Amino acid sequence: MTTDTIDLTVMYAAHDAFRRDLGRLAGAAADGTASSPQVRAGWDNFKHQLHIHHTAEDSDLWPRVERGAAGRPRDVALLAAMEAEHAGLAALLAAVDTALRDRSAELLSCVGALAAALDDHLTHEEDSALPLVQEVLTPADWGAFTGRIREAQGLRGAALFVPWIVDGAPAADRTRFLGALPPPVRVLNRLFWEAGYRRRGLWRA
Repeated sequence: MTTDTIDLTVMYAAHDAFRRDLGRLAGAAADGTASSPQVRAGWDNFKHQLHIHHTAEDSDLWPRVERGAAGRPRDVALLAAMEAEHAGLAALLAAVDTALRDRSAELLSCVGALAAALDDHLTHEEDSALPLVQEVLTPADWGAFTGRIREAQGLRGAALFVPWIVDGAPAADRTRFLGALPPPVRVLNRLFWEAGYRRRGLWRA
């Protein structure tokens, strides 16, 4: 059992951004603007970010936690549930894709089903899996996991990820997230990345 605290700021900020984006998609579905290029670009980025997030958890984070929780069947079962919940979201994501493509009247209900399932998963993770992470992993373990995400993103991906996270975030949440990043990343975000992100106009119908 580790006594060192792991900084989960970026993890919680990513969860908030996923919830926020599905709220934006639901709003676009309700007001008839979901077929606009900016909304579609926002949806494509949401899927990309979610894929990176869940792939890194399944390939790197949960195996590390499972090793730390060896001999504890309930905790091992929890990690299996995390992976199963990830897999269960695939059909809901596909249903939204289909409804967007077909401009279906079912889009809003499809988005609602995805949002509910994703929120249930994220809440389960926050309430059960992340406390287990804090218990059995070291900061070095966590750093190896976040390093995997950084590798998957690359510099170009980071230039989108960082301003995407803080897009529309309350001031306190924005400050907390940016404060968890290395100073050079904060400088790049302030001088270049946020302006580039604004030019993309994601979710702006």
